[in-house]
Amino acid sequence: MAVDALCSPLGPPACEKDAKALQFIEEMTRSADAVQESVLAEILSRNAQTEYLRMYNLDGATDRESFKSKIPMVTYEDLQPIIQRIANGDRSPILSSHPISEFLTSSGTSAGERKLMPTIQEELDRRQLLYSLLMPVMNLYMPGLDKGKGLYFLFVKSETKTPGGLMARPVLTSYYKSNHFKTRAFDPYNVYTSPNEAILCPDSFQSMYSQMLCGLYERKQVLRLGAIFASGLLRAIRFLQLNWQELAHDIRTGTLNLKISDSDIRGCMARVLRSDPELANFIESECSKENWERIITRIWPNTKYLEVIVTGAMAQYIPTLDYYSGGLPKVCTMYASSECYFGLNLNPMCKPSEVSYTIMPNMAYFEFLPHDPNSPTVTSDKLVDLVNVEVGKEYELVITTYAGLCRYRVGDILRVTGFHNSAPQFSFIRRKNVLLSIDSDKTDEAELQSAVDNASVVLNEFNTTVVEYTSYADTKTIPGHYVIYWELLSKDSSKFPTQDVLEKCCLAMEESLNSVYRQGRVECNSIGPLEIRVVKNGTFEELMDYAISRGASINQYKVPRCVNFTPITELLDSRVVSSHFSQRLPHWTPERRR
Repeated sequence: MAVDALCSPLGPPACEKDAKALQFIEEMTRSADAVQESVLAEILSRNAQTEYLRMYNLDGATDRESFKSKIPMVTYEDLQPIIQRIANGDRSPILSSHPISEFLTSSGTSAGERKLMPTIQEELDRRQLLYSLLMPVMNLYMPGLDKGKGLYFLFVKSETKTPGGLMARPVLTSYYKSNHFKTRAFDPYNVYTSPNEAILCPDSFQSMYSQMLCGLYERKQVLRLGAIFASGLLRAIRFLQLNWQELAHDIRTGTLNLKISDSDIRGCMARVLRSDPELANFIESECSKENWERIITRIWPNTKYLEVIVTGAMAQYIPTLDYYSGGLPKVCTMYASSECYFGLNLNPMCKPSEVSYTIMPNMAYFEFLPHDPNSPTVTSDKLVDLVNVEVGKEYELVITTYAGLCRYRVGDILRVTGFHNSAPQFSFIRRKNVLLSIDSDKTDEAELQSAVDNASVVLNEFNTTVVEYTSYADTKTIPGHYVIYWELLSKDSSKFPTQDVLEKCCLAMEESLNSVYRQGRVECNSIGPLEIRVVKNGTFEELMDYAISRGASINQYKVPRCVNFTPITELLDSRVVSSHFSQRLPHWTPERRR
């Protein structure tokens, strides 16, 4: 089979199944433009009688020229009224001729709530297809993965139903609860230490505890560790720091912590539990040490790599991962979102800074909007087809999916790094307009401004105002948390806000942030309490002076609403006069879809 283009120096495909998968990648990427033309024609043909395509008078046309001339580029806000109709129970073919099976809740938000992405049943097959390509590529670079297991910390999140009765949940929760995952065939190259019952438990503590316990029992069989995001793996390490004594006790006695009340977990763990005093002693010896450097390879000595997303906002966690793992390779395998699964990394052992994803042209119809931050006007006539992007240029991703999204702006900014055959490869640069992100949360400038405005109301009775502010995502703590720097002006020094008042400001900001942030605080424990650091008067003048000294124009200078340049954060921290944290959790309940 012609898979030479994907063969690493380490050897040929691991098995016949891998060879077929690699051949499929080659076929798709060699004929990327033809595949894209076929995908678009299929989408337009099957959805020809939908309300959406008829509204634009496509009249059954399936060619690119008609599609591009008649169908506009859209955002979520453009589609929201239509999506809301589907959510409310309208079962007519509005976007898709196939029934909408559920909504996938995006980590992006609109008006503070998660976006609802319609999907159809067959999309599970498409996602499964992309998953099936990951290990064949990985096996080229890392032989012998069939000789051990993967310790992956995987979780489900809360799900709700729309007024029309459709499920609304994150894409990974949908996948883990599907038969594609629950009844997956045995694959010696993809065996997990975590039982399905532990992954599917909605209680994050019970799920994490049982997954960690299984991973400790099988410490010598573990060849790779992973989570979806880098932040998730660091949360697992922090969990071990906080709970190793109880975990060691369970291993010593062969019993399960009474905090684990889920009947499915207790049933499956009965098959795992055994008394192992030697292992318990080892866990206690390693975890009781003050120094946790290289703790991953100390506990799991045969680990070959970490599988986590470390691109985009997750890159901030790389130094901490290196500390805990002794610099193990960090593998990013695929690029996906709630809207669509896009592609995979054909060089998974590359450095995090070099990660590029090859777009698989069979997943959807892809177009690319040249990204120009200085040009606020964007029109669909500027969109570029998949095979016509240019190396070195940045684009915003625009997709047309089988589920009925047409020319939809995803909001991801990508840079073209090269091509595999005729399919382009992209590095993920950032999410458009996002200032702050710790985990799956995404906070933009408008939302941060609104949160500051709402918190400022608390200061009114003290004749105090926020003169200036900026922020950054502090990932040195586990979990990470938002830090907001405030410079305050008090018109009455005798009534300067107290510690209690500023703590209320922290909570007021958190209450103003979107539901994804608040879920991370309340349900997932993936985000720590928001912190306000009050700085001396004149600090932001110093910040401007520093920027001007580095070449900024005094006429065009604006206070950055987010900072991550170390000299600037050091300057701000050197001027801090007091720090304050939220003392209570913000309000959050699973969203009820109106």
